[in-house]
Amino acid sequence: MARVDGSVATITPDFGTLERHRRELTGYCYRMLGSPFEAEDAVQETLLRAWRALDRFEGRSAVRSWLYRIATNVCLDMLDGRKRRALPMDLGPARDPGGPIGETRAAIEWVEPAPDELLVAPDGDPAAVAQARETIRLAFVAALQHLPPRQRAALILCEVLRWKAAEAAELLETSVASVNSALQRARATLESSDLDAAAPAQGQLDAADRALLDRYVAAFEGYDMDALAALIREDAEQSMPPYELWLRGRDDILRWWNGPGIGCKGSRVIPAVAANGAPAFAQYKVSERGSGHDPWALQVLELDGGAITGFTFFLDTDAIFPLFGLPMHLPAGA
Repeated sequence: MARVDGSVATITPDFGTLERHRRELTGYCYRMLGSPFEAEDAVQETLLRAWRALDRFEGRSAVRSWLYRIATNVCLDMLDGRKRRALPMDLGPARDPGGPIGETRAAIEWVEPAPDELLVAPDGDPAAVAQARETIRLAFVAALQHLPPRQRAALILCEVLRWKAAEAAELLETSVASVNSALQRARATLESSDLDAAAPAQGQLDAADRALLDRYVAAFEGYDMDALAALIREDAEQSMPPYELWLRGRDDILRWWNGPGIGCKGSRVIPAVAANGAPAFAQYKVSERGSGHDPWALQVLELDGGAITGFTFFLDTDAIFPLFGLPMHLPAGA
């Protein structure tokens, strides 16, 4: 709707205009916060604050920039004084697969998985979609959590969303020199983690990748260690939040699956929507309460060079499975 303030006419956006930015704002807040649940809360708060302030919107900046300013402030408030989220690899060395499974930590301490469709518009420019998926992968989001919040915001705005330093400086209410300094420090931190905000995107799965995943599902459901060994790269890693345990190397992963993880034998594995730019599967173990199978983990896999290089098994199925639209029980014969 039009509004006249003195001699200057501006256009005040309606709620539908604000709502159209929900997905990209969710992607931004997820990178900032490391949790899809907190990201959705942050975006809801952002849209509510924007709606309440519509009568004060003067049109001096684009609606999108205005919303990002609000979202950034919401995220900074949520991050104030809070411990950073992490993956098990951030907390200590790899464990002995025959040793204790380790302590569990509260959900708020872990980077949590997010369905691609929550964060990335699938019908955009293919190169932009691929880049967006690359910058929500688990290792990258975990690396972002090492950055101080304002430094994190500057890096996401400039390196991921491709804002100019002057635009980020205006949003963060600081100078261009300060933004450039923050970017330099943030890049150094990412480089120390062997991650690059501008790394080339992995792209969509090709036919060979899909065939690899089909073989993986068959081998895991059959609990065929020889077949699994042929699919897993020698230096692969596995983690299992909320446990601190993580493993490095194909041999240790297979030893764990044949040892403490033997309860996975007899599992069903069904495809889920992509998570964090990577293929994902819902794992169901034989029900202890009756027939069928009950949720055990969301498996997020990393692929490279025709092999599986990483497994993250997220065990908080009560929260994660509904987010991914997955059933909470598989009936016998399903």
